[in-house]
Amino acid sequence: MGFFSKIKQLWGKGKEAPEKAPTAKAVPEASPVQPGVPPVTHPETAPPGVPPAAPPPKPAVTPPPSRPWRDELLLALRRAEPRLSEWLSLVLRGVSQAGPDLWERLKFLFSALEVPENEARDFIGRFESWLTQMEYVRVEEFQSELQYRLALALDLEDEEDERSRLFLKLSQGLEKTKEKISRRIDSLLTTHTRMDDAFWDELEEILIMADVGFEAAAGLLDRLKDRVRKANATDPQEFKELMREELTEIFKTEKRITAVNPPEVVLMIGVNGVGKTTTIAKLAHRAVMQGRKVLIAAGDTFRAAAIQQLSIWAGRAGAEFFAKAERSDPAAVAFEALDEALKKGCDMVFVDTAGRLHTKVNLMDELKKIKTVLGKKHPGAPHRNILVLDATTGQNAISQTRLFHEAVGVDEIILTKLDGTAKGGVVVAVALAFGVPITYVGLGEKMEDLRPFNGRDFASALLG
Repeated sequence: MGFFSKIKQLWGKGKEAPEKAPTAKAVPEASPVQPGVPPVTHPETAPPGVPPAAPPPKPAVTPPPSRPWRDELLLALRRAEPRLSEWLSLVLRGVSQAGPDLWERLKFLFSALEVPENEARDFIGRFESWLTQMEYVRVEEFQSELQYRLALALDLEDEEDERSRLFLKLSQGLEKTKEKISRRIDSLLTTHTRMDDAFWDELEEILIMADVGFEAAAGLLDRLKDRVRKANATDPQEFKELMREELTEIFKTEKRITAVNPPEVVLMIGVNGVGKTTTIAKLAHRAVMQGRKVLIAAGDTFRAAAIQQLSIWAGRAGAEFFAKAERSDPAAVAFEALDEALKKGCDMVFVDTAGRLHTKVNLMDELKKIKTVLGKKHPGAPHRNILVLDATTGQNAISQTRLFHEAVGVDEIILTKLDGTAKGGVVVAVALAFGVPITYVGLGEKMEDLRPFNGRDFASALLG
């Protein structure tokens, strides 16, 4: 369910209202006669020979200010391709910065989509507040963020245009990794006329150099050889498509029950420095834009300034925030935060946790305690344990996944900083080693840069 309760297609044909049948004029009742005041007569009721009294003057009505762009914009919207980017480019035409003109045009777009006024007003208010926090003024600074928010709010994230935007962003983010994999595979294909042992040995080296890892590379080669054999392929030029299909298969995830007893509780785990705090804010932002009431709990009570940092991000995301004093028991923070969320009727709770020294047993014991406490307070909680990994750490991400998975279980993985590394092959290694779904990838610092992970898109972007 999107943030807005309904959306009507602009390009649909409207039905004309039927003409109303003429109705008889209502005869007004006679006004009561007051002493010393001459009676007011109406044309319909005046007695013969008595001229009707002149009607009282009508108050002057100030016409609404002229907005010549309205009709032109509406016509352009109806003629445009039914894509969010097209609509937004028309709305922003002639607007160079945030201000009353922008808000009025956004209101007009929402009105054309028959969005309830209170929901449109809330969206604009949140966006205006975010612009103030970020100190953005010019349209080029915030246009992509605005489109991202509209896609979430209008439940249009899966439309073709948004997927194209994500694919482009993913391709750009994987540029360094593509240097290590795709371009070397292209060279491999041009220097081999058949897929012999030398071909496979060189491919294995390419995969290991891109941080797929030795074990994962060996496993992937076995799968690729089997696929090549079944396809009866002999020409190396056929290989790239077969590899694309195999990677897509690796990233497929099993169907699972996603319904929960509200509020949904998400336990965020990961070592320090992987981008866990900003990832929490980005996930909360997505949920808020989709109409959910979100609370963020500051369970990392030991890292200096962690609570203050998370508080700032919660404000930017538009989420509720709960924290206690530094050095408080993290399990107590989680318990009381969940109690607060139940009282406030929140739909979703993100619980931050400490991430220092992931090789220390006491940290894992602490995470187990938090998980137990949440389950006692709210049966079924935490509903998801999300592990945040830094893609730039390469094979170290594998050891982190193994330790956290053994301690508390990992339901989902989010890979951050994929845009700044040549070690993107770790995505394949993690998927092969654990079979845990990768749900999001981080492709930058902005809110819009945490995007849903799609295995087929990843394989296509990686291999070109």
